[in-house]
Amino acid sequence: MHKHVLITGGAGFVGSNLCLAIRESLPAVKVTALDNLHRRGSELNLAGLLAAGVQFVHADVRIPSDLVSGSLDPDLVIECSAEPSAQAGYGGSPEFLIETNLAGAYHCLELCRKTKADIIFLSTSRVYPYGRLNSLPYSESPTRFELGGPERGGLARGVSAKGITEDFPLEGARSLYGTTKLAAELLVEEYSDAYGFNFILNRFGLLTGPGQMAKADQGVIALWVAAHYYEFPLSYIGFGGTGKQVRDFLHIHDFCALLLDQIRNFSSYAGRRFNAGGGLANSLSLLETTELCRQATGNQIAIGSSPANRPADVRVYVSDYSRVESIAGWKPSIGASQTISDIRTWLENGGEVLREAMLGG
Repeated sequence: MHKHVLITGGAGFVGSNLCLAIRESLPAVKVTALDNLHRRGSELNLAGLLAAGVQFVHADVRIPSDLVSGSLDPDLVIECSAEPSAQAGYGGSPEFLIETNLAGAYHCLELCRKTKADIIFLSTSRVYPYGRLNSLPYSESPTRFELGGPERGGLARGVSAKGITEDFPLEGARSLYGTTKLAAELLVEEYSDAYGFNFILNRFGLLTGPGQMAKADQGVIALWVAAHYYEFPLSYIGFGGTGKQVRDFLHIHDFCALLLDQIRNFSSYAGRRFNAGGGLANSLSLLETTELCRQATGNQIAIGSSPANRPADVRVYVSDYSRVESIAGWKPSIGASQTISDIRTWLENGGEVLREAMLGG
């Protein structure tokens, strides 16, 4: 068992939940959260982290001197820091994206090199090229698009009846965001081979749940719940503007359960890549999400339609998590209705402070 875990992006939605989960389940493990507090709402998580006994370091992965091995001595780094939007960089400079996701990962790997710390790297399903995904055969039902034709036959390499596997081809553009993550994956593997520490690579899909400060380009389920709860308008964007595009989702508690198992049984997972998502059972179209949000909040809001696709938009993505399930039997346990209910309850309990943070003041 590792004795000191450093979680970068540790005050964000994913990182802060993971910090708390480790402190609760593995109380003998020292946990340090490192964050630059750039992300809106991350400052709201600091009190809870400190109360749980998490050490907080205000630092930035983009700045090499902020990750000095003399002051940080982890034996496991969990790289959660990221600019997570697949729309990042389009229409402007990708500098912040590349400095955070790629240079930041490099700086974390330098820390691992100096301290011989192992690393768990949070990658993304966006490493898979969107053109290849969108060229897959699909069918259309009244509420969603689905991979495959009516018989779900003739699927390409890297596509199973359960979704996209780790063997899906990587040739082609994948979004600027996805490119930074894939490049960082390659760096992780090379650093591990060159300097003798171990790694785990997790390609997560859509992570969601209570505590997520969602935006229009990231965190779509939490955004949808917040829009219905606070009653602000939304739009179905791309693929005809019907809201039938589909993503699988993973509740943050299911995410934490997987990471805890990987920490406990590191050697069983080490040296491999894993798709980790909700799978078919936890997949939703925007249209289906709208109906669940209406039921959960009792509110019906205006939803516009914008037929044109944005850069790197994907019609259907569902994770086949069979590889990671085969290690120790992990699988998602929290479904759509409970996930949306959990987010709604968090919004209800957050009061005016949360409302102002979610709506930008």
